[in-house]
Amino acid sequence: MKCYTLFTTLSVLLLSGQTRAQQPVAVTGTVHDATDEPLAFATVVLVHLPDSVATATQTTNELGSYDFARVAAGRYCLKAQLLSYRPARSAPFEVANRSILMPRLLLMPLSTTLQGVTVQGRLPALEQLADRTVLHVDRLNTAGDNALEVLRKAPGVQLDKDENIVYRGSTGLTVLLDGKLTYLNGENLKAYLKSLPASAISQVELLPNPPASLDAAGTAGVLNIRLKRTQRPGLSGTATLAGGYGRYEKASGSTNLHYNVGRVRLFTRLSAGRYNSYNRLVQVRYIRDTVYRQVNYWHPLGHALNFAAGVEVPLTPRQTLGGQVRGSRYAQTAPTTSTTTLTDAAGRPVGRLQMDNPKASRSDNVGLNLNYRFTLDSLGRELSADADYVRYPSTADQIFANLAFSPLNDSARDAGRLRSAASSTVTVRAAKADYVHPVAGTAWRAETGAKVSWVTTRSALAFDTFVGDTWQPDRLRTNQFTYNETITAAYLSLSTTRGKLELKGGLRGEQTHSVGESPTTGQRVRRNYAQLFPSLFATYKLTQHDQLGVSGSRRITRPNYQSLNPFLNYTDAYTAQQGNPYLLPSLATSAVLTYTHRNFQVLSLSYLRETNGINNVVYQNDETKISTSVEQNLDEATTLVLSSGGHSDVAKWWGVDNQLAGSYAQTRTLVEGQTVRLARFGWSASSDHTFTLPRHYLLTVGGTYRSPTVQGLYHVRANGSLNLGLKKQLWQEKATLSLRLTDLFYTDQWRSYLRYRNVDMTWNNQYESRKILLSFTWKIGSGKVLNRHAAGSQEEENRVSN
Repeated sequence: MKCYTLFTTLSVLLLSGQTRAQQPVAVTGTVHDATDEPLAFATVVLVHLPDSVATATQTTNELGSYDFARVAAGRYCLKAQLLSYRPARSAPFEVANRSILMPRLLLMPLSTTLQGVTVQGRLPALEQLADRTVLHVDRLNTAGDNALEVLRKAPGVQLDKDENIVYRGSTGLTVLLDGKLTYLNGENLKAYLKSLPASAISQVELLPNPPASLDAAGTAGVLNIRLKRTQRPGLSGTATLAGGYGRYEKASGSTNLHYNVGRVRLFTRLSAGRYNSYNRLVQVRYIRDTVYRQVNYWHPLGHALNFAAGVEVPLTPRQTLGGQVRGSRYAQTAPTTSTTTLTDAAGRPVGRLQMDNPKASRSDNVGLNLNYRFTLDSLGRELSADADYVRYPSTADQIFANLAFSPLNDSARDAGRLRSAASSTVTVRAAKADYVHPVAGTAWRAETGAKVSWVTTRSALAFDTFVGDTWQPDRLRTNQFTYNETITAAYLSLSTTRGKLELKGGLRGEQTHSVGESPTTGQRVRRNYAQLFPSLFATYKLTQHDQLGVSGSRRITRPNYQSLNPFLNYTDAYTAQQGNPYLLPSLATSAVLTYTHRNFQVLSLSYLRETNGINNVVYQNDETKISTSVEQNLDEATTLVLSSGGHSDVAKWWGVDNQLAGSYAQTRTLVEGQTVRLARFGWSASSDHTFTLPRHYLLTVGGTYRSPTVQGLYHVRANGSLNLGLKKQLWQEKATLSLRLTDLFYTDQWRSYLRYRNVDMTWNNQYESRKILLSFTWKIGSGKVLNRHAAGSQEEENRVSN
């Protein structure tokens, strides 16, 4: 509790420490186009530095003018945006005692004419900011993709064999939605991302060292998915239809609508899809002198529904109340077959086991959010509050029917039948409050806040065995599990600017109390611990276009709720998965050094050291031949990455986004008393080329390659892919038709192996990576765009909400 007393004392001192009053300071200026004509209805955002927080937003009048009347002391920059123009950003400037008249901001049109050929200006897909990397999804060809597939395109992000998100060599990544926690993890998070179409996403932000105002969860950092929003008045939005074929068909449809009247904002989003796919896993295990070769074929057919609706209403000129509801449903049937062939050291057949395993599962979630914002004055003091309620139930039913075949005459016998019914309900309640306070008369800015969350999990697993001609309860495999977790947190951060140096530091304290209990087994695990999480962020302007940045933080990843569940889930007769109620939270020390030139990341050095990292550890019983994958804490994992990349224009019609990275990964831990150490140097590269062609065609050619590496206890083999895309603007850019071919040479597979103690296993996991996808997007509504210069090209991107 000492950390909370310290936070409270410092907060009170800051809130009451105004030594002298600040005179009203105005920041004014105008926005013009390339012909020096004033631009009306352009959005101008006042951005505080170094944390890139949008302090205020205005729309220019008929003369192209804006006027921020009262601005607190500090360092700022301005961003201006308008449909069919390239966004513009001013140079950083200081606000002290005098009003400032800014130089004119010029917005350049996106479309130009070159030798009789129409060239559509393209902004880079990747944007390197001082504290984060931003992937602009609208600038990619994502026809037919869902959110989980989009994340594969983010630099440094990949999916492992179980579709877990891996960043900086770790699965300890927290996913946010519009800057707010989703409170989803494990299978529920994957189901939600699969139900969210790529057409609803505007940006993906990667923050390796987030500020203290965000939860400390996520040892590798934070991934923030920003959905499409607009401040344009009136009705605007899009409707998208998509279809595709790999080995099987798939189709989806979505709408994304916004209606803004004055200061009242409403939005709604609805999408549905049918996804028919497959997965083929070849697993080879060597147990003494016997080779077990398993071929598992999984044919999932999923139906997804995703929805959201929200409203923001001004209570007074300085107070805003907002609320939203979001949810999803992902129902799936998955006929699964598994064939295990046993051979001896000489390659002679010993036996064969065949399993049929029809599965049916469903994952739902619904979330409610209520938010309040109070701008206390025009100097920048602001109070905000959020309350969340999230509930996600899930069910999974399976039947296991095994047949054993003789190696001599291939005759079959019944090797046992099982069935299981699993259910789980997770409920999250959370509330938080944040306060921003510019210290009057100084360049300092303080932020403080507190949060509390309460999570309850109720899980049940019922197993039956087929005996004779009836199903009978299997008491040994049937189980129940309850888990309750309460987290209280508080933080304080300070930021300032000293000439070319920008600094921000913060300290967050979190106390966790949890109880996990299985009435069936009698296991009861209680945790009660408090942790401090410091963070530091600094940038130094070497020149107008060159910037050096450094950031560091201490972070935590708590076990997800499914990992704590001690249930034993069977994959087939020889493999199983089991949770671990004794898992400890993993802790990490993270540091990043970056050097950028004109938004190009010339150099980035990332260091991540994780202790008690949570990973799968396979235990093999040589007598029963069963391999059980258990979530375990690994002693230490270190990842070092040196990377460079960004956008460059080879010609006005040819843009390139390149990323090149070298890495060193090391894992060291004890497995049943024996030291296991893995280490590997590796590298990865990606290159995406965008060609602007006549008649509004846009051609994209891109590829990725990842060399062998180490992840947890797995040795991961090399993989990569080559992709093609084509876009066509139709009907004066009211519609877009997109065609995409993914993984042309079918090389994007997960291949890995495990070798330690008595475990010697290999994986070759093939999924439906090679596909042809087609999508059609239609713009809805005019958005009441009143500016006579707006030609109405592509949807305005990178909006900053106030």
